[in-house]
Amino acid sequence: MASLIDIKQRINSTKKTSQITKAMQMVSASKLGRAEANAKAYAPYVSKIRDVVTNVAATGNSSDHPMLVSRPVKRTGYIVITSDTGLAGSYNSSVIKEVYQDITTKHNSSDEYALIVVGRTARDFFKARGMNIVLEIEGLSDHPAFAEIKDIASNAVQMFEDGVYDELFIHYIHHINSISNELRNVQLLPLTEFHEAGEEAEHDMTVYEFEPSEQEILEVLLPQYVESLIFGALLDAKAAEHAARMTAMRSATDNASDLISDLSLQYNRARQAAITQEITEIVGGAAALE
Repeated sequence: MASLIDIKQRINSTKKTSQITKAMQMVSASKLGRAEANAKAYAPYVSKIRDVVTNVAATGNSSDHPMLVSRPVKRTGYIVITSDTGLAGSYNSSVIKEVYQDITTKHNSSDEYALIVVGRTARDFFKARGMNIVLEIEGLSDHPAFAEIKDIASNAVQMFEDGVYDELFIHYIHHINSISNELRNVQLLPLTEFHEAGEEAEHDMTVYEFEPSEQEILEVLLPQYVESLIFGALLDAKAAEHAARMTAMRSATDNASDLISDLSLQYNRARQAAITQEITEIVGGAAALE
């Protein structure tokens, strides 16, 4: 059995750990509130720009735009969003695991895929395995502004137009609420969704007048739309990251409290046993003197 001093030291160290995890939980909770607000505030913009692009694409003169046309897939692009740090439960591992399984299942060589990794965790994982990373981003703030990812999104779109890959998917954790989230895999390019959406838009009573031409407008709108999807996914993933870290730190704090309770009980039993032993020795010594 451990000595009283050893048990007491474990109790003290666990209490200190509990204080740290409790503080981290409170910090994550504070960041989560702002991240949720950012994600919700950005959603109407994405919805509106999608409506506009749908109506422009429904004119019939834009179906040959490179971003709207599927082409033979020789290489697939993957955008993987993770965090720069850990202590967030399964937040990072679930995304990385899905992407890694997709790559190993669908592709036979590194020439068949290209990775754009956001976050140090994903970068370290895929780089350690010698996988084909064409762009890596780390050090984004907890509440990123669009200016921070403008170049990232523009590069991702430009790589598609340059033929670096023929289709592009984004993998991230979607934030539902503070205790639940889901893994999402969304195709960003090509924008085949607008073919079907365009047919529905033809029956819409909304009438748009275009100046300049529809083609020129799409040249500007389509890249902006994809960039907005990437930024929206990043905001969503940041909210999920803070929620996952808050949940993980809450669980760590609860586990520390349970451990402190068990150690305190063990300490009290050991102390009672020591007291009983001392009393027995005193009684035995007194009896020997009689």
